[in-house]
Amino acid sequence: MTLSTPLLAAAPLVAGLMGPALIGAATGPRQADPVVPASHPARQLAAGSAAPPARRVPERVVEHVAARTAAEQQRVLDYWTPQRMAGALPINLLDLVTDGDGLLGELTGRPLPKSGQGAARTLPAPAASKLPMPRPQAAAAPSASTIGARWGAGGAVSRTTGRVFMTLNGADFVCSASTVKSANRDVVVTAGHCVKDGAGEWAQNWTFVPGYGSRGGQPYGRYAARRMFVAGSWARKADDDYDIGMVALATSGGRHVGDVVGAQEIGFNVPRGGQAYGFGYPADPPYRGDRLVYCAGRLRDDPYKQTRDQGLGCDMTAGSSGGPWLTGFDPATGRGRITSLSSFKYTDDARTMYGPYFGAAAKALYDTAQRA
Repeated sequence: MTLSTPLLAAAPLVAGLMGPALIGAATGPRQADPVVPASHPARQLAAGSAAPPARRVPERVVEHVAARTAAEQQRVLDYWTPQRMAGALPINLLDLVTDGDGLLGELTGRPLPKSGQGAARTLPAPAASKLPMPRPQAAAAPSASTIGARWGAGGAVSRTTGRVFMTLNGADFVCSASTVKSANRDVVVTAGHCVKDGAGEWAQNWTFVPGYGSRGGQPYGRYAARRMFVAGSWARKADDDYDIGMVALATSGGRHVGDVVGAQEIGFNVPRGGQAYGFGYPADPPYRGDRLVYCAGRLRDDPYKQTRDQGLGCDMTAGSSGGPWLTGFDPATGRGRITSLSSFKYTDDARTMYGPYFGAAAKALYDTAQRA
């Protein structure tokens, strides 16, 4: 995989730098094929290519057992010292393409298995110096239209949204996720690339920290993953239409995450378009990953017709991957219905985030995860 532009965002990987805008991660010690996180536009074809079919037959759910026993779960929690959490990197979401060697192989310097899919293409990206750098806005009264502002209104969303920490191919990464109402009170939804790196590895040391606060605050504890689920199309070929992951968490102190912080509703096959609020913990500059940030506006179809995803005006950077998009959202209560999540950006548009449509495949993932 190669960078499509020389643009790099400052992010401490031991003593190195890492690019901005893509988002992702994964969990579990198991190798599959290559690696292609959904936050990367490497999966996007050039404008003008034939559009994909309007609908695709959902494929089977692929499952991975993470931390099975109480001892394994405690080992995962112990792994995340304050120093490791502070040093974890956001998987890049913008300006990356793959040549078959895998995204994370490029970032970590370790070779990964070939995908056999050949080189992917990406839309032309402007020169790095011409890309506008967003400026974080101070917390204010919630707005129905913003491409990025700190969320300071509290409510349920400030508890149900959290940061994800995981290890993939020897490096530590961060994403975002949200609790959803489920029969087992243990399910969180995030991006598929925050659970499994496309056809590559599952993530290890996968941990969810709801309501993550400034200075590393963990007001509601942290929860290790016990089982993880992605769609077959994501597991085999990192299809961006299916960049969705569901994770069943272990309890913390004997309590289910849903009982501690509550959970958002989740919706499937809802009408396209409409108003949405997206939340996450962007960690690439100008953000630092220590504040909950939101975007709000009208959803629109992928203008390049390369996916069935919808776009939301949003300047959130890497680290926000997997953060929930809520429709019917009430800023006063912080509650809504999750119908998508932050997945990827095109290289020539840093101010629009795209998220997968929650259809039959997402419903199958949810039904499986809430029974786990």
